Amino acid sequence: MQQLTIAGQEFNSRLFLGTGKFSSNQLMEEALIASGSEMVTTALRRVDIQNPEDDILKHIDPNRFRLLPNTSGVRTAKEAVFAAELAREALQTNWLKLEIHPDPKYLLADTIETLKACEELAKKGFIVLPYMQADPILAKQLEEAGAAAVMPLGSPIGSNKGLITREFIRIIIEQANIPVVVDAGIGAPSHAAEAMEMGADAVLVNTAIAVANDPIKMAEAFKLAVQAGRIAFEAKLGTQLNQAEASSPLTSFLNL
Repeated sequence: MQQLTIAGQEFNSRLFLGTGKFSSNQLMEEALIASGSEMVTTALRRVDIQNPEDDILKHIDPNRFRLLPNTSGVRTAKEAVFAAELAREALQTNWLKLEIHPDPKYLLADTIETLKACEELAKKGFIVLPYMQADPILAKQLEEAGAAAVMPLGSPIGSNKGLITREFIRIIIEQANIPVVVDAGIGAPSHAAEAMEMGADAVLVNTAIAVANDPIKMAEAFKLAVQAGRIAFEAKLGTQLNQAEASSPLTSFLNL
């Protein structure tokens, strides 16, 4: 399986994990390890960035995982830039998952504020991975604004409904010159495999693993699904047809 490259850094795993909703930080750490992921995101609002002994950060081994702090909870570009600068100073990383969703009910990304923040953060030297509506026009605008990858939603955050936006994600993948990471709504390993078969470069999963009866086993299931989906994409799927096509001749044995 080919490695994933974002902003010049290579990753062996194409599965990114979130760290919310786990019943304990110990369980979260065990699930992260089982997933084989190398990219882990955590909300800045959940981290005491002034405290190097913060309990969440202690369970994310910096030698195993790249930490991708996210700005979940901010409502404007101005708040996002402020949060990003705090995180860069405290956590010593310029990687950032940009999330701006002012509506607490559906947590949909604010398109205008996201684009505005991405432009400013890229100019400030951040490696920006913006969470976004599955909008192909916006994806190109974010790419032109300096995003290192785009993260279109499959369906609303935490909904577990899968790839409701699949046809728009398909267009985003077709047009993108930067990695496309499907984020939000992936609720089953089959959803992740579908995204990877479509050509997504990676997927980000949180709720589906954190709320499973066995998060560690579910993390392993997602790892295998992402690997299978990617290998299938690289192998190239067969063309879909509207009628049957026999896999072997139907007539020759009748001519004996």
